Amino acid sequence: MSTVAMNDYENQLNVRLAAGNFPDAFEVDSTSKLKAFVDKGLVLDLTPYVAKLKPVSDFQGQADFDRGKLQGKQYAIVRDADVPFSSFWVRQDWLTKLNLKAPTNLDELYTVAKAFVEQDPDGNGKKDTFGITGFEFEAFSSIFGAFGVGAPDALYVKNGKLVSGATDPQAKDAIAYAKKLLDEGLIDPEIITNKNNADVDKAFQGKAGIIFKGWNNISRKTSYDKYKSINPNAEWVQFDSPVGPGGKFAGGFDYTKGPAYFMVSKSVEKDPAKLQKIIDVFNYTATEEGLRLVSYGVENKHYKMDGGKLTALPALDTEGTNFWIYQLAGRNELEYLKTKFAYISKDVQFAIDQPRIKMLNGAIYEYPAGFNKADADRYVKEETIKFLFGKRPLTEYDSFTKELDTTFKFNAFMTSAENQLKEKKLFQ
Repeated sequence: MSTVAMNDYENQLNVRLAAGNFPDAFEVDSTSKLKAFVDKGLVLDLTPYVAKLKPVSDFQGQADFDRGKLQGKQYAIVRDADVPFSSFWVRQDWLTKLNLKAPTNLDELYTVAKAFVEQDPDGNGKKDTFGITGFEFEAFSSIFGAFGVGAPDALYVKNGKLVSGATDPQAKDAIAYAKKLLDEGLIDPEIITNKNNADVDKAFQGKAGIIFKGWNNISRKTSYDKYKSINPNAEWVQFDSPVGPGGKFAGGFDYTKGPAYFMVSKSVEKDPAKLQKIIDVFNYTATEEGLRLVSYGVENKHYKMDGGKLTALPALDTEGTNFWIYQLAGRNELEYLKTKFAYISKDVQFAIDQPRIKMLNGAIYEYPAGFNKADADRYVKEETIKFLFGKRPLTEYDSFTKELDTTFKFNAFMTSAENQLKEKKLFQ
């Protein structure tokens, strides 16, 4: 196995492929990238070998296993599905000090955010706190969700129609509400540029009282110890997404997208023995023994068994961060998380139980002629930021959606997406 830094992975993979130095098996993170390699003739069609991969398909279930199909052929083994980690978090000690409760609707969210800015929740005598911080559009997940709107690039079914977060009829209202909070200084103005967990650092440093983030960033022991070392009195707790005119959603989650799409190089076909070994490895990670190894590590070092019950040892949390690399078929996600992070199992379950808009982006693998996804995504992101920060008036939102169609052929993309979803029986 060769590992490469995540931010350099695609570059290194392309260098190897261009030089004809094909890895026996490799991964990408989307169906569209999978299709690109299939179109280049670099990927082995696994359809004739599906019967040999029965341990993987039995472990994953047919629906998850079938995510590796393109146009009826099995080209990839897709790591089993993830579960959502993120939710809204609030400083409970600030709420207590200001005699407030966690907000349950958009009006209350505004009230709490305003109080965190104006009522000196940290008691330092300065007006130096924000109501909400976060990173890019993730920060607005539950806010947009209260209008029934997904992220600007999200695809989902609404009222029987396939819509995108950019062209959703309620998108303008969602942006207007978020803009109001930004205009009044209730949201961290650096929300778009908060990279490398800068938003979490700000939250831990007491610069904001609300954040939309995963439990792994807040209550996992390393994170919990970090914020307690900065302020022993700080108490971050999860709270439900606020109710709004579009319902109650903690943003969207793509249940159609796999965490990784593993392919076998077509060149391996010339070596049946090697191909069988590759199949054996994938199958082994789906067996009880193999799954336990790649999920929990070494017995009595990373976990212990007591009467048939597996209990995580501290080393699993500290040394097991990158065990996911070896989880080729995936893992029993909820069981895994509740075992490894038993001390915060309630936080894990809380995030999973939050209602989500069911995104379908992961099922889209090709784009129509004249549509460039990267260009369209960039345009949507740039214009949405302009609307949020007042660089472009919301009165021009309809013009923006028309430009999206006329300049970027967005309607053609949506029609193509509908057809692909129908092919996969994800949209009627």
